[in-house]
Amino acid sequence: MLLSPSRMVTYVVAFTLLVVFLLHLRPTALRQPANVEVYKLPQNTVQDQSVFKWSQRKEHYPVGQYYRLPKSSLARLPRVQYDFGKENATSVATRRQRRAQIKAAMKRSWEAYRQRAWLMDELAPVSGMNKTTYGGWAATLVDSLDTLWIMDMKPQFEEAVNAIVQIDFTSTTMETINLFETTIRYMGGFIAAYDLSDDRRLLEKALELADMIYAAFDTPNRMPILRWDFHAAARGEKQVSPDHIILAEIGSLCMEFTRLSQITNDDKWYDAVVRITNLFDEQQGLSQLPGMWPLSVNGEQADFHTGDTFSLAAFSDSMYEYLPKMYALLGGSEQYARMYRWAMSTATQYMLYSPMLKKENHNILLPGTVHVEDGGYTLQPELQHLVCFVGGMLAVGGRLLENETHVDLGRRVTDGCTFAYSHFQTGVMPENCNLIPCQGLSKDGCAFDTPTWHQAILKDAFLTEDRGKNATTLIKQLRLPSGVSSIRDRKYHLRPEAIESVFVLYRITGDASLQEVGWKMFRSIHSRTRTAFAFAAMEDVTNSTMPLMDNMESFWTAETLKYFYLLYSDPDVISLDEWVFNTEAHPFRRPGHDARTSRWSSWWK
Repeated sequence: MLLSPSRMVTYVVAFTLLVVFLLHLRPTALRQPANVEVYKLPQNTVQDQSVFKWSQRKEHYPVGQYYRLPKSSLARLPRVQYDFGKENATSVATRRQRRAQIKAAMKRSWEAYRQRAWLMDELAPVSGMNKTTYGGWAATLVDSLDTLWIMDMKPQFEEAVNAIVQIDFTSTTMETINLFETTIRYMGGFIAAYDLSDDRRLLEKALELADMIYAAFDTPNRMPILRWDFHAAARGEKQVSPDHIILAEIGSLCMEFTRLSQITNDDKWYDAVVRITNLFDEQQGLSQLPGMWPLSVNGEQADFHTGDTFSLAAFSDSMYEYLPKMYALLGGSEQYARMYRWAMSTATQYMLYSPMLKKENHNILLPGTVHVEDGGYTLQPELQHLVCFVGGMLAVGGRLLENETHVDLGRRVTDGCTFAYSHFQTGVMPENCNLIPCQGLSKDGCAFDTPTWHQAILKDAFLTEDRGKNATTLIKQLRLPSGVSSIRDRKYHLRPEAIESVFVLYRITGDASLQEVGWKMFRSIHSRTRTAFAFAAMEDVTNSTMPLMDNMESFWTAETLKYFYLLYSDPDVISLDEWVFNTEAHPFRRPGHDARTSRWSSWWK
């Protein structure tokens, strides 16, 4: 039947209005360039097997308009990595032999996990049991994906990727979820493995997880909940960001969400984190230590400057680490460059100290913690293992922003951390210890003075059960190396931060002596932490007879072994000019370095 002209006009108008309405419901796609496709989860993914889908959860506080992901600058960023020349045959043979031993440690760790803790979060390496620590979503498996790929363990990689379909992000037995750890370990793991392998299943899983994490941003001011009631959110209850949030946790989500936006061309993910960055930017000069932010911030009130304790270590570390890395990931972001410069200007002035040690160690620096009271600054001269990433951060930031002073400072901090490894009885540094800063906070070293050391020991012991004992007794009883006034935490959790900086400084300076330092570290860790199944955390780095702890966190295979392996790999393998690591050692591709142009891309094919 032919339609009358009037009815035809009516249908055309109705159809046009319908199209406009549907486009209005897809603001993300509408804001993309016309020739860019926004990647969404296909309808036949494993996510559709679940009745509940995070992507379909109705938001209480939806975003009206997304911030746009900035286009990467076409200007070439300064070279980060050293221009390595031709290597002699002896050096190649030594390097490959060491790399093989590190890979053997990875194989041993992975096989133990595979046999005794498959699809669980962690292996318990002493008992041979397993643990649920991070949502029950196979943390070690996901965290290790890119390590398997980089170490050319392709059969294990394929088996692991095939297994991820069993991970269900709509269910957990845990009451609350650590959003920060979930982001850096799981999302970072999926994204890096996708960037390396181009296996679309990994991107689909990253998006499935991102939909879940995004629900934690559904608050009145879009500030996320970092210790998140997963179940309340799934029930659709309203949420408010808490008034106490650890700085590093809220400040270290940006790399993962930004990279996801770059891959999918969807502004939604970048929008979630740039709102946080903008608040840090606006309030950077308002704190009691201008340029830096306190260890705890208020998410509910969006107050990121009130507090009196400042550090580069625990509770704040990756907040600062991500500033130069986001500069690289975005291809040169002036916002992140400005924030990094100001933060490091403050940190290097107030936090870096030269410890009172014997002459051969006068050039090292260590980052302490600053307390502000009544306008005065007090330095707590501690050394945390977590803070050892600072050497690598300063070196990367220095090269990217053409500040060789930062590269030099980064080397001195790295030397401070490697000194700490060699200074303790087992060749491994503890979680936390106190040293003695040179008088006047000099950064040029000072003569070792035994009476000053003894006074510091007695001061640190004053509020402990060791009060009243003389310094000589305490040195023997507490097994204190020279210059160390107390050991606040004697454990070693298989952490990566020191070897991370050794690797980064080697790639930036080309100094082969760092490979020798790294090898001593590996041999000490390997011999002291080996169990019947894999490798375990140390209870006390000053006592080799102490039983090992029944812990092997996923960062052992995700970070520590990866950085050791890369230290002895060809420089083109994960070049710092093509990749940038998140805080869990997951490498993300920098703009302009896709698999088709990477010199390393042919290595694994």
